[in-house]
Amino acid sequence: MTLPIDHPVMRNLPFAISLIFIVFPLFHTQAQSEQPYNIVIHGGRVMDPETGRNGMADVAIRGSQIVAIGSHLGPGRMELDAKGLVVAPGFIDVLAPAPPNKHAHIHKITDGVTTGFGMHGGPVDVEQYRHDFEDSGALINYAATVGDRRLRQAAGAIDPYKPATPEQIEKMKELADRAIKAGAAGIGFGINYAPGTSYEEILALFEVAAQNEVPCHLHARYKGNIFPLTMSLAVEEVIAVAAATGAQVQLAHLTSSTVGSAPLCIRLLEGAAKHGTDVAFDFHVWTRNQTYIQSALYDPGWQERFGGITYRDIYVAETQERLTRERFEELRNSPGYTPVQTEFIPEEEIEMAIRSPLGMISSDSGGLWSEQGHEKETGHPRGTGTFARFLGRYVRERKIVSLMEGLRKITLLPAQRLERSVPEMKNKGRLEVGADADITVFDPATIIERASYEQPYLYSEGVEHVLVNGVPVLQHGEIVEHVAPGRWMKHSAAAISKDE
Repeated sequence: MTLPIDHPVMRNLPFAISLIFIVFPLFHTQAQSEQPYNIVIHGGRVMDPETGRNGMADVAIRGSQIVAIGSHLGPGRMELDAKGLVVAPGFIDVLAPAPPNKHAHIHKITDGVTTGFGMHGGPVDVEQYRHDFEDSGALINYAATVGDRRLRQAAGAIDPYKPATPEQIEKMKELADRAIKAGAAGIGFGINYAPGTSYEEILALFEVAAQNEVPCHLHARYKGNIFPLTMSLAVEEVIAVAAATGAQVQLAHLTSSTVGSAPLCIRLLEGAAKHGTDVAFDFHVWTRNQTYIQSALYDPGWQERFGGITYRDIYVAETQERLTRERFEELRNSPGYTPVQTEFIPEEEIEMAIRSPLGMISSDSGGLWSEQGHEKETGHPRGTGTFARFLGRYVRERKIVSLMEGLRKITLLPAQRLERSVPEMKNKGRLEVGADADITVFDPATIIERASYEQPYLYSEGVEHVLVNGVPVLQHGEIVEHVAPGRWMKHSAAAISKDE
């Protein structure tokens, strides 16, 4: 039956149709909003250094992303109570040569770290590194550079005290370019360990880095403040080559090398940045370093370069034995590699570095592990407690910087330094809708390191929950078993990874 046009039903038909189009989206939106989130973190103090957000809110996660931040969000298939806690972006360790060993990753997770970049040195065979990490069941996001010393060796420049030949430099450039295109996130230098590295080698590799838009991370050429071969001169070399090539530069563990020259080094770096050179630096917050006693760092003159220390300031890392002249000579001339720690880094230079807007915190360690079990792990406590130490001692207790600025130095700043080379880092280091759900929830009143030089294996306190790519890896301070959410943070030119 056909109704006449003036029938009441026909007269109201346009309104009915418009009502359907209005109501249907409302029902559709409501149905979407009623779908449970994967995870909701309730009632924490949400702090995001990029936007400046700093207040109480819930954070909702679906899949690997943050999808909502606000009040009274829910329901969630998993709900975490964060009342009295800070909800922050996951910490980024820009100098963490993490091994493909899941237990080593636990030391990072319990210190709040969700992403580790091995930016000092690194393998030539990047694909093998990636596969080893995947096979280990990675808890954290990971990446590596290709290292200059391994490039030298692969090109035949075996002697660290002799410069590479022009032919060897060309081979190094070829290998570096290949490694970057395979996924290496930058080029890592250990010039102080290979004193024969020529200026031509440095320039050549900086040019490769600039062409591929990856950063150069450097353990610079000199150490200390003994004129004329000071750390300040090493910084001048790095700034000059960066300005000449346009390469992005990061001075690795700066305060482990300044030893009196930090004021000038930091002025040089800040001045270069102000005038357009892309430079920054990182450092850890401990007064000892750790390296091998057989390295070039302990060549004659080391006492002066380390700031006027003695043999008694050197400790065997594994046993904490303090050295004498005789024991130093014995270990120095023994085969292999003996890790030692040296007490020499001035606290005032650490605090000076913290205050600089270019400085970011790094551990210079990939975490500890031992086949003999957790309490047999030896090494430097920086691999276990650097970030908790920074937030507990330098931010909370000494108030060197605010909590927001402290978080910027361990989240947003390292992410921004790396995002040109690794585009995925644009979604790290932030706590915003659309960002990756790498999240660290910690107690700002209690966070502190427990690790010490004598017991470096002790986990940090105050880190309650950690999520990596939306997957909880730490809940209520306990490691979550049978998860491996870590992803390879590859250079943008790399082939598509298996999880894409």
